[in-house]
Amino acid sequence: MRLRRRTALPEDLRSRLSLQRGERVLALTGGGANALVATDRALHLPDGRAVPWEHIDRARWSDEGFTFTEEGRGRQVFRVEEPGRLAEVVYERVTATIVVTRHVSIEDGEDSPRGFRLVARRRPGGSEISWQVHVDEGVDPQDPRVAARAAPALAALREQMGV
Repeated sequence: MRLRRRTALPEDLRSRLSLQRGERVLALTGGGANALVATDRALHLPDGRAVPWEHIDRARWSDEGFTFTEEGRGRQVFRVEEPGRLAEVVYERVTATIVVTRHVSIEDGEDSPRGFRLVARRRPGGSEISWQVHVDEGVDPQDPRVAARAAPALAALREQMGV
């Protein structure tokens, strides 16, 4: 039998979070007003907002701090002195939401690096799949080749994956 280690939250931190019933804390950074809290459902930010794992596109640690890209809100950076287990939990939780990802070229020749990614994601514990199109850096989302290739590529991928 595997025992789960609970992460205790200081009372001042717990009071600013809007944890849902049954939501479990998995990791947190340091503490105080700038603490980030990872639960089984979301990443809770210092302003009290919770970002569901399926809405985080990319996350990384650098000298700048913890950086992540949130769907519809863009890039966010947080200074974190003691990440603790947060990096490991964020990686695992974001990765677990990805059902399938496929790169599609917008240029002739399948080996071309310029294009976009089709990504199917699922909320932890959920069954509904959402599809997103992420254009590569340097590719204009309004480029007609993106629209021309996205619909047929999505249809083929959905058929192939059965989703």
